[in-house]
Amino acid sequence: MPLIDHDGVRLFFEEAGGGRPPLLLVHGWTCDHSFFAPQFEHFRRRHRVVAVDLRGHGRSDKPQQHYSMTAFADDLVWLCDQLGLERPVVIGHSMGGVIALELSSRYPQLPAAIVSVDSPIPPLAAARESMAAIAAMLRTPEYREAQRQFVSSMLFLPSDDAQRKARIVDLMSSAPQHVMASAFEHIASYDYTSAATSCRVPWLALSAHPPFVDLAHLRALCPHVLTGQTVGAGHFNQLEVPEQVNAMIERFLAVAVTAGAVAA
Repeated sequence: MPLIDHDGVRLFFEEAGGGRPPLLLVHGWTCDHSFFAPQFEHFRRRHRVVAVDLRGHGRSDKPQQHYSMTAFADDLVWLCDQLGLERPVVIGHSMGGVIALELSSRYPQLPAAIVSVDSPIPPLAAARESMAAIAAMLRTPEYREAQRQFVSSMLFLPSDDAQRKARIVDLMSSAPQHVMASAFEHIASYDYTSAATSCRVPWLALSAHPPFVDLAHLRALCPHVLTGQTVGAGHFNQLEVPEQVNAMIERFLAVAVTAGAVAA
């Protein structure tokens, strides 16, 4: 089982394939590396692919601490150095996309590009208000029920696979409270404006339906961002319609990453 120790915290990762650019897959809030399983299997045919369990998640250690986007990004930078993962394309779902943006903002020389998959960058005004209320509920004894209600009622379409939905809700609600609450608080309070404005690498922002993202605001903050939206899938579109997500990432790699490297 591939575990690597970062200052006393063991981080789990899975690795396969070869070829450039390498891809680093970063899951979302209270999820784990398996939430990118279709992308891991698809892209390993032509790329070196690493999927990580963030600290506090999956098989990685879950210490009592603050779970900020900065701390997650620092772990990923360290992991890339340890694994020799040079100029990866960092692909993040939901919170993972926020972490990818934070990484590109603080360590602009590391990623070749970033992809955010239905990440709230920047969140709609209504979403910001609801996020604050949810963050408060996650500090109460009823935190698991609050999370289950939020995930099941807000993150799926009626057409999404019911069995998959049940598995996702169960897995996400099993996270420790200190991880669940702290990470969500940092998502809610993150400075999306500064991070998006400072992004200089190629960026693909994929949305689901309905989108969490204020697309007009995003394009104003980062004019070079490329955007796309999946059809017929809720927040977990990378699992529900992987063929759509994979195709858009493939095209992004071809026209914005590989072609850009050749031109440079």
